[in-house]
Amino acid sequence: MTIYMQGAARAAKEVPITDAERKARIELAACYRIFDMLGWVEMIFNHITVRVPGPAVAGPDSLRFLINPFGLHYREITASSLVLIDIDGNPVRETKWPVNRAGFVIHSALHGAIGEAHCVMHTHTTSGVAVACLEEGLSPHNFYGAMLHGQVAYHEFEGITVNPGEKERLLRSIGNKRAVILRNHGLLAWGPSVPEAFLTLWSLQRACDVQIAASAAGKVHPINPEVFPQAVREGGPAEKRTCEDAFAALQRMVDARDPSYRD
Repeated sequence: MTIYMQGAARAAKEVPITDAERKARIELAACYRIFDMLGWVEMIFNHITVRVPGPAVAGPDSLRFLINPFGLHYREITASSLVLIDIDGNPVRETKWPVNRAGFVIHSALHGAIGEAHCVMHTHTTSGVAVACLEEGLSPHNFYGAMLHGQVAYHEFEGITVNPGEKERLLRSIGNKRAVILRNHGLLAWGPSVPEAFLTLWSLQRACDVQIAASAAGKVHPINPEVFPQAVREGGPAEKRTCEDAFAALQRMVDARDPSYRD
């Protein structure tokens, strides 16, 4: 089985929605629509998750996070359709949608073990998977790659991520790095907020796009290694305000196109 269906016993409990959860639902639904707008979609697959803030996550046994309902395209996701699950993958409230097990395994590993992993994002974009398949991995020799120099973790491919035993190995691979390349698989990013995780992933995605385009055009001109520390220090992902402003600008674009994600 690659999915978890909702558990009736857990779903029967009435769990009130807090103001913090409502805000998290709207922000996460907006993020799904932004991914769709950018073309970072894989039919009904891949995931963006957000840990629900507040007393409900006071301890590891009560950790809860929002995930997309398995079966909906990102373009269809709304704040109310997101599924709240616990650390074991059980829906906290009644839902007609299942949860994808691969999404649960990867995301629960980070949410459960990394205190700052408020938001976790995973994609299978063409250039992202292409770079993940390259022996040398991500090149630092472009504007975006330079910002991520020394900031990217790598995790070896172990097949479809449905085995809970992979969690520990995934966490060892990631350490404290917020940009991750899953070898032969795709891209992953996490952060203390949705905007911060987003700009990390956006920068990683752009670095992959440029790398694939440049490598097809000819020999790449290398960047002086002395430049890398400054590029990392001054890059967008390192600036919280920049992350927030970039995400807000894209959310305004989504609102102008179709604000139904807020429902």
